[in-house]
Amino acid sequence: MIQRIQSVFLLLLALAMLSVLALPLWHKVDGLTHQELTLTAFGFQAEGWQLPAGQGPVWLIGALAAASAAVAAFEIFQFKTRARQLMLGALNLLLIVATLGAMFYFSSKGEQLLNIKLEGQYLPGFYLPTLALLLNLLANRFIRRDEQLVRSMDRLR
Repeated sequence: MIQRIQSVFLLLLALAMLSVLALPLWHKVDGLTHQELTLTAFGFQAEGWQLPAGQGPVWLIGALAAASAAVAAFEIFQFKTRARQLMLGALNLLLIVATLGAMFYFSSKGEQLLNIKLEGQYLPGFYLPTLALLLNLLANRFIRRDEQLVRSMDRLR
């Protein structure tokens, strides 16, 4: 049913992944030249200097995060077929891990664009996929528990 705890976890997962789209992920400032570079889910934003072309498809982070949020929202309403919910949970796990990988990749690319001696800062949006990963694992655990409960009730009949 929709009132189950796994539905709450999946809703929070979708909200966390949608927040990745709105929040900045990584930021780096060069104090001497006053150049700034910020990574968002859809690209780099540079202040005080011209960003070189050819940074790659940074929008991939946003696409993966949006896909993960959509899968989680769809998974909430698949409560009648728990096997499908588990399959969607596994797909969502892959999407979240791919989002994390893309964020690490593009933040390391950003490190190379601006003064290499300085380190950039990971912002709160960077940590939200880790929270989403935890919520996905909890939701899958409770879906599996419901499946086991239904199977045990079938054996009692």
